[in-house]
Amino acid sequence: MTQQIMAELALPPGGLITRQWDDGSEDGEPSSPGADRFVRQQTLVPQTRLQDIRATVIGLGAIGRQVALQLAAIGCRKVRLFDFDQVDHTNRTTQGYAYREVGIAKVWAARTQMLAIDPDMRVEVVEDRYRAKYPVGDAVFCCVDSISARAAIWRSVEPRCRFWADGRMLGETIRVLAVADATGRSRYPQTLFAPSEAQQGRCTSRSTIYAAGIAAGLMLHQLARWLRDLPADFDTTFNLLAGEYTVL
Repeated sequence: MTQQIMAELALPPGGLITRQWDDGSEDGEPSSPGADRFVRQQTLVPQTRLQDIRATVIGLGAIGRQVALQLAAIGCRKVRLFDFDQVDHTNRTTQGYAYREVGIAKVWAARTQMLAIDPDMRVEVVEDRYRAKYPVGDAVFCCVDSISARAAIWRSVEPRCRFWADGRMLGETIRVLAVADATGRSRYPQTLFAPSEAQQGRCTSRSTIYAAGIAAGLMLHQLARWLRDLPADFDTTFNLLAGEYTVL
């Protein structure tokens, strides 16, 4: 399966696109072996703690793909990806997938891009919906597009994860819920309203990649707060059009 994906993506063995730079280095390796690529974030993201974290991203749509790539960028060493879907042409616009990735499973396409950022990280893929039988990591990022799916996933993973981030988006309105303590665990089920109360259509039926990138950034910000032993912001809403940012 992996070889077929690499062939369809026209990638060399190992899944990395390499390009020679003027100093003789290639993409995927530092120009100076001793360089610390994390130096600019070292006071913001505790690297030692982050490297011990096993992260799980459930859903690789608009928000989930951005979360996965940002996890790779900040230095998360172990990530597991869940999604059953394949890339289609609309995903190029709202989710950032490449033209050549159309028809490829999202988990494999995302994994390839993550390894292009950090070839030393470990990325496990599950080409399926999340199911209770599957293990999850310490930090779970829920990026699915229905309340019923969120509720089912939460019931399954709540006893097994230490940090939970739920990203929601409708047009240019973003909501991020972060759970990292007992208070958050008691409050979160109240956000899982009945399907009859939901707006018509999936929450990603109207979306843009710039809003998704902001949502993912807010979710990783909450992860960084947790790693720094700061209280997570339980409920953050950002209405881009109105310019309103609220934290509850």
